[in-house]
Amino acid sequence: MDLAQFNFFLLIMTIMALVVFVSLFFVEAGYGKLISKKWGPAINNKVAWVMMECPVFLVVAYLWFMSDRKFEIVPLIMFLLFELHYFQRSFIFPFLLNGESKMPIAIMLMGVFFNIANGYIQGRWIFYLAPEDMYTTSWLTSWQFILGTSIFIIGLIINWNSDHVIRNLRAPGDVNHYLPQKGMYKYVTSANYFGEILEWGGFAILTWSAAGAVFLWWTCANLVPRANSIYKKYKVEFEEEFNGKHLKRVFPFVY
Repeated sequence: MDLAQFNFFLLIMTIMALVVFVSLFFVEAGYGKLISKKWGPAINNKVAWVMMECPVFLVVAYLWFMSDRKFEIVPLIMFLLFELHYFQRSFIFPFLLNGESKMPIAIMLMGVFFNIANGYIQGRWIFYLAPEDMYTTSWLTSWQFILGTSIFIIGLIINWNSDHVIRNLRAPGDVNHYLPQKGMYKYVTSANYFGEILEWGGFAILTWSAAGAVFLWWTCANLVPRANSIYKKYKVEFEEEFNGKHLKRVFPFVY
């Protein structure tokens, strides 16, 4: 795929994300807190998360390994940051999940499709299509790299901490539901999504690429409508606790 074809593919992915963004305000993705039988047969949640997330880890690893740029310091750092997130998401996060919940196969397969496409987009740009004089060692002192990496790491910490808060809402044997209120959950009902959006916003900045921007747009298109659905669910379920808290959905003090 040459640069012109790559840019056309990015355009198609951008339009698809817009369709997803609008659709998810009307149709809830039925997994996790919003699990629904209308999405068809489901499998074990842990297995589904591994199968859904590991393709992007493997695709980017392959593209990196086959590239002549794999030992250049800036592409290597970008690779390690990207893979850090997806190693945790593929091989650690699923096995930390509590309970025996399930994920619809249809949703898992949609996630697999996106992850393969996104892995190709990010890896193709960083390791093959980016101008040879772009990601040199001087990029390490650029404002894009410094700011983007900082935002990425902050988002990663928020994301991991927020997942930890959710996992520890209930003591063993407790079947009650609770409103998360620690960490960034003091400000938003989907703090884990806020952290993930920050991560890929940071990645878009540190790569300073259309590929990174499309990934950020897809992240928002998927998570912002879902955060809205979770907010409305929590508002009904925990009506008294919502009073006076001024909680937002996903962006503190904004939305």
